[in-house]
Amino acid sequence: MKVIYSEKQRLHRVKYEFLSGEPTACFEKPERADMVLNAIDQHGGFSVIAPNSYGTEPMQWVHTADYVEFLQSAWSEWEARFGSEHDASPYCFISPRHLRHRIPKDIEGKLGYYSFDMTAAITKTSWEAIQSATDCALTAADLIMQGEQSVFALCRPPGHHAAPDLMGGYCYINNAAIAAESLRRQGKEKVAILDVDYHHGNGTQSIFYERDDVLFVSIHGDPDYDYPHYIGFADEVGEGAGEGFNLNLPLPQGKTDWTLYGPALQTALEKIQQFGADALVISLGMDTYEHDPISYFKLNRDNYAEIGRQLGQLQLPTLFVFEGGYAVDDLGHNTVAVLDGYMNSPA
Repeated sequence: MKVIYSEKQRLHRVKYEFLSGEPTACFEKPERADMVLNAIDQHGGFSVIAPNSYGTEPMQWVHTADYVEFLQSAWSEWEARFGSEHDASPYCFISPRHLRHRIPKDIEGKLGYYSFDMTAAITKTSWEAIQSATDCALTAADLIMQGEQSVFALCRPPGHHAAPDLMGGYCYINNAAIAAESLRRQGKEKVAILDVDYHHGNGTQSIFYERDDVLFVSIHGDPDYDYPHYIGFADEVGEGAGEGFNLNLPLPQGKTDWTLYGPALQTALEKIQQFGADALVISLGMDTYEHDPISYFKLNRDNYAEIGRQLGQLQLPTLFVFEGGYAVDDLGHNTVAVLDGYMNSPA
């Protein structure tokens, strides 16, 4: 399996985040990708290649032009106003949301305007990492269109929380959504996205919620108790042309092991088959692990291998896009378990 990765992704390192009211070292850090690369190297059977460059136009397939421009200029505006000691981070947000009809001129206002929480700070070199992550997803999509059965886009920062004009949840540009859109534009008539991250892919849902050519399915922690809290409920099924093409499968916090997760996965796979997808994008979040520090499912490495096997049995061209997962010491081997399960899935 080809793995697409850029060393430029190491350039994004946020100094700290707030967790339960306390400043703490950010869980989303370059070492996450390092552990995956190490496990891939130890396992064998993978080929790591650098991405092509695509510029910003593909980002605007799923994000607004003003939002993409903001991401490019945010640090320079922040540094001019506040210096470089601290990361650029929002503290003032719009409420109610319908007041978002005027883009602020000041960087403090812009950060709040384009954010839905405080977990997506911007550093001096964040933009290069963000762009390289998107390049990885787009390169993977091109390889699928060239005939590869499966490709792994090792993207960080992750992307599935990023909405058309909002960052949050460690996410800035929605890599999985752009990959799916690339597949559509290159000829795949129906693309399914399966999000297996512990946290609901609110950004991806918002991008495709009114479309019937991209199915979005998510298995995640119950938003009544888990981030992102306000979206990801089972009654969110899509709107307009997209009605019936959004499936949320929320599962209980602290109780979900394979006995609950396995049936939810089966429901998700049946939905994908009914949809008639001719390509599959996996938002591969690994924070469903039993020892993840900020999540509350109880999956283990054997479960991840089984997830991979069941995905492989769909026999669809499959593009894996790396999302969350913060138990760094085990992250690499857990990720490889999914990919190896897929590659060795019985026909």
